Amino acid sequence: MTTLLLRLAGPLQSWGASSRFVQRTTENAPTKSGVLGLLAAAEGRPRDADLSDLAALRFGVRIDRPGSRIRDFHKAENSDTGRVLPLSHRYYLADAIFVTGVEGDDTFVKRLYAAVDAPRFLPYLGRRSCPPSHPLLLQGKDSLSSLPLEEALREAPWQGGRGSRRGVQEEQPRAELDMLLDCPPQDTPDFQLRDTPLSYDPHHRRYAMRGVRTGHVPASAPFHDPTAHLRPAPAARHDSSAPPLAGDDF
Repeated sequence: MTTLLLRLAGPLQSWGASSRFVQRTTENAPTKSGVLGLLAAAEGRPRDADLSDLAALRFGVRIDRPGSRIRDFHKAENSDTGRVLPLSHRYYLADAIFVTGVEGDDTFVKRLYAAVDAPRFLPYLGRRSCPPSHPLLLQGKDSLSSLPLEEALREAPWQGGRGSRRGVQEEQPRAELDMLLDCPPQDTPDFQLRDTPLSYDPHHRRYAMRGVRTGHVPASAPFHDPTAHLRPAPAARHDSSAPPLAGDDF
């Protein structure tokens, strides 16, 4: 078995599991249907494609930065007919960062890795209006792991710093990071979500219930800043109190 880890970070994310009509809510973490939809899009699958291989993957999320929930009052109209659509309230997670993973057959998971590295369709974080702010793959070889899913999530470097924003002190991790994992069939889940995709067909979307087990991991993993290589090295500072070196001209 192989585990694929992805970093989901952006100004806005929205992961609905029970949204209907004018109330478009979001869960506190990425849903299995949302992440598997991202992977299906990366592979270029049509919406009516078979999803059984994706649905069979074990899924988990680590919450590196929970972000904050915001609401958007949404008004739209059909550009062709001019018909005004119903007003809706749409909820998002602002400035959240997650590490999410899927575990499955080596060949299949490595194929998904290659698809994410060169996606057929552009990825987004739950809704088309929510693009990622950083590459989905972790730096180097961190995205592909031979460890089981839960262990890989525990070992992955913490992704929640603010290193990409100059002049802002890096945020420190909380003492513990929350994790949400697929619950084994023989165990009792902590809660359930209807977010295992059976069909993405827009005429007949279908989802099955999934048991979720909660957990925690100490935030002892080193901070990883995915933009560090983009920032110039700090200029050397001269210490006027130090004695001059041989050859110095003052």
